[in-house]
Amino acid sequence: MLHFLNPEPFVLIVPPYLPAPELLVAISGVFEVLGGVGLLIPRTRVAAGWGLIALLIAVYPANVHMLVNEVYLPDMPQEKWLLWVRMPVQFVFAALVIVGAGIWPRSDGDDG
Repeated sequence: MLHFLNPEPFVLIVPPYLPAPELLVAISGVFEVLGGVGLLIPRTRVAAGWGLIALLIAVYPANVHMLVNEVYLPDMPQEKWLLWVRMPVQFVFAALVIVGAGIWPRSDGDDG
């Protein structure tokens, strides 16, 4: 919801080579909300998980941009190591989505 209530920090980290940062922040916010809601519904959980994985991949360039150009969020300590920590944390989020969405391990007894 912060994408809509306070979009400015997200706009600041959109790489400058991407057009319409405000629109991209709003679109990513919509997909975050849809993904979160989708995880709550058993019938859509796996699809929502894959969508959230795609979203994490899509926004990863913002983390790279932050690191390479030392872009800090407002009120964030200006410590470069924090920018480095953000990189692998995205993979932790992806792993949590994969498990939380039931993508892996599969619990439905399907071996294929």
